[in-house]
Amino acid sequence: MSLRSALRRPRTWVIAVPVAVLLLAVVAPWVYINFIKEDAPERLTFEAHDAEEAGATTPSTSAAADGIDGTWSVAAGSEAGYRVGEVLFGQDAEAVGRTAGITGQLTIAGTTIDDAEFTVDMTTVASSESRRDGQFRNRIMDVANHPTSSFVLTEPIALGSLPGDLEPVTVEATGDFTIRGVTRPVTFDLSARRNGAAIEVNGTIPVQFADFEIPDASGGPATVKDHGEIEFLLVFARG
Repeated sequence: MSLRSALRRPRTWVIAVPVAVLLLAVVAPWVYINFIKEDAPERLTFEAHDAEEAGATTPSTSAAADGIDGTWSVAAGSEAGYRVGEVLFGQDAEAVGRTAGITGQLTIAGTTIDDAEFTVDMTTVASSESRRDGQFRNRIMDVANHPTSSFVLTEPIALGSLPGDLEPVTVEATGDFTIRGVTRPVTFDLSARRNGAAIEVNGTIPVQFADFEIPDASGGPATVKDHGEIEFLLVFARG
């Protein structure tokens, strides 16, 4: 029997059409996730930051020469944002949004961080998907009523001995984290290092959405997990 004759038979179409639909439902999302959709940005780490800064002017070493006592303010090069796992068209993916709209400062006495706080402008957080950003700013984070998120240190952080330039030290931070108008105490690990004239702080705050009254972000073809992370890499300059 020729292919043309087979295609004319109703039974062939009864079988072929569901198979074609099934293949389209499975293959098309896989192709979209793996070949069309942009990959999620790398995590905010010192290594990724150094790679981005490669070739830039080497900062002065005044921080190493003068010590680190005093007040330091958030400076250019700082980033913060969210990272959330999702299932999109049946395929695992990550949703990531970032902003450089950050303010804040920390105070150091000797090798102890006595005070620290930073505030993120949630109205400026953006991802690679405009539709996702619309949901984030309206239904999910309601930035019209809660335009900022913040972290305030509530316990001093002892750094121990003063590390050398570009030598990170990992410590535990405890403070009050506020997002979508809800404040909760949090404890998490962070890394700090001197980088020439700057102090850099890198960390991740785990977030269980229900704890902060953040609504389910799932919608359309995306099923979003009930937890995520707030990533940050902050660059502090003296004064």
